[in-house]
Amino acid sequence: MREDSDLLQKDLAEYLQCTQVSYSRYELGKRDIPTDVLIKLARFYGTSTDYLLGLTGVREPYPPE
Repeated sequence: MREDSDLLQKDLAEYLQCTQVSYSRYELGKRDIPTDVLIKLARFYGTSTDYLLGLTGVREPYPPE
């Protein structure tokens, strides 16, 4: 999603307030993504955490309850 949005790792790292190295490790699966970071990414991309985790192919976020 990051590349499709023409963003660099440093751009997302800045948004998440982490280092580019930490963000890179999230993308490579070398480091687990903390829940708060996962939620921030879902909000940033307008999708669900399930989509980011590969649990659904539906990109649209869940409707608010």
